[in-house]
Amino acid sequence: MKGGRKDNFYFCLLDHFEESNRWFLKSVLQVQDDDEVKDGDDAIRSWIDKFEIRNLVIDFPLTRPACYDCELECPGISKCPVPEVEYVRNQAQDILDKDMELLEKHPKGYERDRNIDDLFDYSRDIFDKWPVEHLLSRSFKRRLKKGFLPYWNRPLDFWIWCFYHDQLLKLFKTTFDSFGNTSLMVVSRFSYMKRHFPKNLSMHEANVNLILIELIRSKVLLVKNIVNLSDLELGVEARLDIIKKIESKLNIFIYDHDLDILVKNPRAFDSFLLAIAGQRKLLDQLINPPEWTDPLKTSFILPAF
Repeated sequence: MKGGRKDNFYFCLLDHFEESNRWFLKSVLQVQDDDEVKDGDDAIRSWIDKFEIRNLVIDFPLTRPACYDCELECPGISKCPVPEVEYVRNQAQDILDKDMELLEKHPKGYERDRNIDDLFDYSRDIFDKWPVEHLLSRSFKRRLKKGFLPYWNRPLDFWIWCFYHDQLLKLFKTTFDSFGNTSLMVVSRFSYMKRHFPKNLSMHEANVNLILIELIRSKVLLVKNIVNLSDLELGVEARLDIIKKIESKLNIFIYDHDLDILVKNPRAFDSFLLAIAGQRKLLDQLINPPEWTDPLKTSFILPAF
């Protein structure tokens, strides 16, 4: 649902059939508002009720940054006493201090090793290493020096920077910022909509780019599949190739009509990936963020394949 009020929104529903032990793409809903916002809102609510949906994964934050509802007399970011902000600030500084210590002790060796480390292909075992143990890339070091903004970022952002920043920048030319690509209109609209959702509906947040990176790390996809996604001519072919590989790996069946929608519409394709993240949640195949990111509140899904 990222984007403006007039954008097309897509919702994909995956269903599991126990008899055949197979997943099906059961429904693809397109929501487009013309003149009245309520038309789209009604369509989404009706879709949820019709299919008795119990889990909904969206691509924007369900929680707000620390500054959003803070009532303290603000001393400024560098002196913020809010525990989550203080923890992230200290962790970031600790990483920078250790990096500086390496540079000062062995300046020539540091630059040589960092040039090699810039080629580091982040594997999943890095999640067992906290704080970050690899040398800081130039781009990641700049990211940390820019600082953590408690009115813009959540602790989750910092954790994702530590393990995904360089690949996000390399593959998608972007980093992870909770509210970097999310309009206030969409956040406000969804806040209204969810008041009308069933009480037993579980909502989760996921990120399409991170899902694609995990598909690469698990050898389901190749880097070239991702690179071609942004190409106007090769994008359709790249999406088709990615979906076919996901179908095969994750035992998912997609009807030809729905497949056509997914490959021709980037937003529908993104929605399908969010549904895949929801599937991994139900199968309990996730990479779990640490407690200091407040996972119970963010309900952030990072799938493992």
